[in-house]
Amino acid sequence: MIYLAALTSLFASICLTISLKLLSLFHFIKWSPVGYAKRLNILEGSHWTIKWLFLLIIIFLITLLLYFAMQFVEMVPAFLTSLIIGAILALICEWVIFDLPAELKSFKKLSIPFMVTVVITARFVFETAVFHYRAHNENKLPYKDSVVK
Repeated sequence: MIYLAALTSLFASICLTISLKLLSLFHFIKWSPVGYAKRLNILEGSHWTIKWLFLLIIIFLITLLLYFAMQFVEMVPAFLTSLIIGAILALICEWVIFDLPAELKSFKKLSIPFMVTVVITARFVFETAVFHYRAHNENKLPYKDSVVK
């Protein structure tokens, strides 16, 4: 079960990191995904690949935590939870990056492609977590596999 969680989180984090690079490359987001290095004064003099690798590891850990958390929320549809949690994560992320005030005008500065990318990644992780949790629980047999009936 941990193997599936790690593999799913790794794939989701690689896809989200590549998506962030593409969003930044085509100017869909007005901030740099590796801008945390200047802001937090860590890895500032490092090679650009190290910054992106560190971002990948952070995204991997976050998606792994969300995977384990969403396994046990199987009663709520994964679409609904991924939409709500993904949108909230994207809003919080951009709110912190831009240091926006809590006003309605601030919503115009938020990037819709970024929100959509985060929601799609959240949906992939949540749906996979719920699917594997249900499949694991349904395959429990009341007898041993070696017993011939």
